[in-house]
Amino acid sequence: MIPGDVNGIGMTSQRTRTRMVERLREKGIRNEAVLAAIAAVPRHVFVEEALASRAYEDTALPLGMGQTISQPFVVARMIELLLNGRKTLGKTLEVGAGCGYQAAVLAQLTTEVYAVERLAPLLEKAKANMRKLRQFNVRLVHADGRLGLPEAGPFDSIIVAAAALRVPPPLLEQLAPGGRLVLPVGAGEQYLSFIERTPQALVETRLDPVRFVPLLAGTQ
Repeated sequence: MIPGDVNGIGMTSQRTRTRMVERLREKGIRNEAVLAAIAAVPRHVFVEEALASRAYEDTALPLGMGQTISQPFVVARMIELLLNGRKTLGKTLEVGAGCGYQAAVLAQLTTEVYAVERLAPLLEKAKANMRKLRQFNVRLVHADGRLGLPEAGPFDSIIVAAAALRVPPPLLEQLAPGGRLVLPVGAGEQYLSFIERTPQALVETRLDPVRFVPLLAGTQ
């Protein structure tokens, strides 16, 4: 449960957040659990104060260090792919925690979220934001997301918030039986890749064109 003291007023109010959710529904997001999770998380908490009035626009916003907080529609679309037909996301790994916004949305849909971030200053921001929201089922880790988090795997759901040139093999290895992975792939032209581990094989489906910052190696 998100505490009431972060709900905001005016352009950051619950009513403004509700309007954003209605726009997502109009754009094709159908999973009501995903829409409810988006509605529950006050996005303005995760952006710079100067950008708070734009927090509920359906657009990516800068976080500094060359990173962005993802567009709400893309967050909803990726999570919907992971959740559809399931009651819960199960044990979830997020690669590219950034400021923590997407992890907070994921945490509304499962009891166990691991979120890795390679940039230590952003990770500290994410930790501070989680404390504000009293979101205690998210474990934030400073790590190279291309390697996943093998000590915590396997995962039922993996979501990647940066574009890889190709699907990182460690993420496939950490996908549980029946698990799902969604990530942007490509350099110039990027697309969403949705991968399921079926009893027979890994099955990949190429979906929407997208634009994400690149998935980089190492930690800082």
